[in-house]
Amino acid sequence: MGGERVASPMAGRVCIVTGASSGIGKETAAGLTRLGATVVLACRDPRKGEAVRQEILTQTGDGEVERAALDLASLRSVRAFAADAIARHPRTHVLVNNAGIFSRSRRVTEDGLESQFQVNYLGPFLLTHLLLPALEAGAPSRIVNVSSAAHTGGRIDFADLQGEREYSGFRAYNQSKLAQVLFTRELARRLEGTRVTANALHPGVIRTNLGRGEFPRAFDLLVRPFMKSPMKGARTPIFVASSPALDGVSGRYFAKMREVASSPVSQDAAAARRLWDLSLRMAGLEP
Repeated sequence: MGGERVASPMAGRVCIVTGASSGIGKETAAGLTRLGATVVLACRDPRKGEAVRQEILTQTGDGEVERAALDLASLRSVRAFAADAIARHPRTHVLVNNAGIFSRSRRVTEDGLESQFQVNYLGPFLLTHLLLPALEAGAPSRIVNVSSAAHTGGRIDFADLQGEREYSGFRAYNQSKLAQVLFTRELARRLEGTRVTANALHPGVIRTNLGRGEFPRAFDLLVRPFMKSPMKGARTPIFVASSPALDGVSGRYFAKMREVASSPVSQDAAAARRLWDLSLRMAGLEP
């Protein structure tokens, strides 16, 4: 829906949304723009990003929308994006880590890491750390990690984190989504007192490009009609990013715009700390 902006606490606030060229990310970016935010579309494909930017501007009339290149499969790209983002917006108020992939076959990034682990988890882990100075400068600010109910079926296989011994696309995906929730809880703990909050969420089973081409066409034709639209999938990310009711709320997990319990394994503080320390080394950050 287009139309005039609604007066909102998001007016004048800077929001970065990853994976904003389609699906939930696109609709989240559009929703935050309607609420008055300046939105940065972080997209792997600059041409798609520019097309979405123009589309959102047409919908909102006079929104402030930027786009920038970000490929989470490249830690070099993450560092370049973060440096540019901080230079342009030294005060940032919301980071929505939305981008994600699913792959049935094992693929390796330019950094030598399993692609789902890096794109869904380690890339956002690094990006969040690099943007923390801007988020702290813009506090109160929010980090929103778009995870999935798939985290409930995940486990962190510290002995084979990259799926080198045995690989399952579903197992790798579930692991990456569990890693997001563990990261969120540990990050929230470490950010206590900074006025920067971190929360995770499940957007629902949404009709997006995630996993497109990974399944037989007949499967897509059978299942996709029962999935919800990206616009509905964006409701919870927009809520967690913008609702005044969540001021100061951190370390929680949301679905259908309300707080729910994440899986018991996602609340394992020792596993969260172990994953954190390992991720710092893998991302090239100081331990």
